[in-house]
Amino acid sequence: MPFLKALRRRLPRMSPTEAAALEAGTVWVEGEFFSGRPDFRRMLAEAYPKLTERERAFLEGPVVEVCRLVDPWRVRREKRLPEEVWEVLRRERFFGLLIPEEHGGHGFSNLCASAVFGKLTSRSMYLGTLVLIPNSVGPGELLLEYGTEEQQRHYLPRLARGEEIPCFALTEPEAGSDAAALASRGEVFRGEDGELKLRLNWDKRYITLAPVATLVGLAFRLSDPEELLGMGPEPGITCALVPADAEGVEIGDHHDPMALAFPNGPIRGRDVVVPLSAIIGGAAGAGKGWRMLMEALSGGRAISLPAQSTAGAKWTARVAGAYAAVRRQFGLSIGRFEGVQEPLARIAGHAYLMEAARVYTCGAVDSGQRPAVVSAVMKYNLTELGRRTVIDGMDVLAGAGICHGPHNLLADGYIASSIGITVEGANILTRTLITFGQGSLRCHPYLRRELEAVQSGDGGKLAKALAGHGFFFLRNLLRTGALSLSRGLLAPAPVSGPTARYYRHLAWASARFALYTDLAVLSLGGSLKRRGKLTGRYADALSWMLLGFAALRRYEAEGRQEEDLPLVQWCAETALERIQEAFEGIATGLDAPLLKWWMRGPARFWLRLNPLGRGPSDDLGRRAAAVLAPNMKSGGKARDRLTSGLHLEGVGIERLERAFELLLEVEPLERRLREAVANGQLPRARGEELLESAVAEGILTTEEAAQLRHAEAARREACAVDTFSPEEYFGEGTMRKSPGEGRDRTREA
Repeated sequence: MPFLKALRRRLPRMSPTEAAALEAGTVWVEGEFFSGRPDFRRMLAEAYPKLTERERAFLEGPVVEVCRLVDPWRVRREKRLPEEVWEVLRRERFFGLLIPEEHGGHGFSNLCASAVFGKLTSRSMYLGTLVLIPNSVGPGELLLEYGTEEQQRHYLPRLARGEEIPCFALTEPEAGSDAAALASRGEVFRGEDGELKLRLNWDKRYITLAPVATLVGLAFRLSDPEELLGMGPEPGITCALVPADAEGVEIGDHHDPMALAFPNGPIRGRDVVVPLSAIIGGAAGAGKGWRMLMEALSGGRAISLPAQSTAGAKWTARVAGAYAAVRRQFGLSIGRFEGVQEPLARIAGHAYLMEAARVYTCGAVDSGQRPAVVSAVMKYNLTELGRRTVIDGMDVLAGAGICHGPHNLLADGYIASSIGITVEGANILTRTLITFGQGSLRCHPYLRRELEAVQSGDGGKLAKALAGHGFFFLRNLLRTGALSLSRGLLAPAPVSGPTARYYRHLAWASARFALYTDLAVLSLGGSLKRRGKLTGRYADALSWMLLGFAALRRYEAEGRQEEDLPLVQWCAETALERIQEAFEGIATGLDAPLLKWWMRGPARFWLRLNPLGRGPSDDLGRRAAAVLAPNMKSGGKARDRLTSGLHLEGVGIERLERAFELLLEVEPLERRLREAVANGQLPRARGEELLESAVAEGILTTEEAAQLRHAEAARREACAVDTFSPEEYFGEGTMRKSPGEGRDRTREA
């Protein structure tokens, strides 16, 4: 049929790897936003889980124990964990958090695993990564989902006990984000003993835990030239388990990611021979590796990196808020300056938002979902927000943030933030290729049906899908117009009170998003895949609808805490502002011939005249920032909820927290002094002179003056930075270039 042929040329084509990716995972609440008419009541009914008593006991027991054994500064310098830490990790089965109890693991929820990753990372990046990898994307998860009973019985208990330390080798010099371009090869052959075997050759890099791994999960292209498996000569991408000490394996070298010292390195294999049973899932698993990876990634990207990024944001909130209270300039805490309150508001808002998204998504995965699109949204946005948050924190700490040492509380997080941006799918491609490209095909109610009908040549099925799509388009066109004219008032809200308007505006945004999706697909067709700037803006709109709703979901789940209202409002206003920016960008970039004049002219003018949101007000930002530095009257309940789940022991954080608490205690005394100075009862003096005058005039007692001196000493100590003697600074093995020298030389300590 000519019509089918023309449509086939117009619609995007799917490669076999793209088709496998579409089959992997599930569609979760993201599908509601593609519908243009989200069912917020159903979305609010989705689980927002809590930890069990057993899980809390693990977090408060073994997790705290192992955190106390780790000195982050020492680990960074020595580039390894003490053996006593390894002993605890093995004894307490840290590497089997998700492995069922019948296989020797803990059988914890993904929420618990996420909490463990976050708490360990708040103490040490090395420690958090060491535990995260075996419990995230790697052999353990793949064995649980696809392994044979024999493989599960053999490997899972050994993994849970730490007898095997796994890594997963996927990335290659020429196959990074384009993982389907794997050059690693495996060939099936019959050995002299008559058994089927694999001969493997590979060259992998950037493999976390490779230098300490005993078991390698390997992704490669499988060939079967003699068709011994009966699957053709090229079964395709396959995953197998290879012992690290197998003949031909080259392992143990290190990369040095941002000098953070966690184990990462290359792995090579030259004619490595393993039995066919090494394939995950046995012979039946041959050629199914791509789908395994996609489904594993959809769960892992939703849990692991978001956990670390969220912990980093909460840690930054705790540190920056306290530092802004204790650090003084011009006689005032710097947190009282509006210029500092601005980044503090972003830090507080992002911490609230990221925790909301983390818990909400963990609930989905624990309920059996494998949300491929949401996992991409989570990975991209939470690592990006984590990076922006720690940058804001560094701005607040200023000099105290850039002087590295045992007491520096943000430098390692600042350095590490770029790692999360890069691994498990580079953020640029996650945003511009995966989120909307995969999301539109998976979540749109008609697009995939049309594509399948065109590819199969089924005219009847296509006609039915096109008719439904036409009605769908018309409905969203009318709905967008009605909601725009009423500014969302015609949309129902599932709740009442101060957050109700945000649901209405998200419904309005969803209708416009669904309409704009159809306009892009119908006008650009297959060329949309090449329009990364445009698809990135669609991804931003979808992401911020999901993130904004997650913040609203948290507010409801936690009982509408009054102290949290500025935070949820800040998150919702920010989400609407970001969605508005995305829509304006789409209007500019959607330049198909028949749409260009309309989208860049009337549509864009109407968008700006009638925006979804303009962002948080200055007053709202001030109230959000105040959560991080509460006074004695307001208390610190909101701050504690915002920054829960961190390990708050260690020389740097304990020193800062002590000063913060002491200053809160003496706040009434300082207020009394300020009032006395303002009333002329005391001279305009500072420090000891002012205290002596206050005691002499009876404004303070001797004990109260001593209390102020103690708090001031703690404040000064908390603001101090690390210094090193020349011997400490130029330690053994450190290269130093002296002035005037033309070559480097090593100075022994």
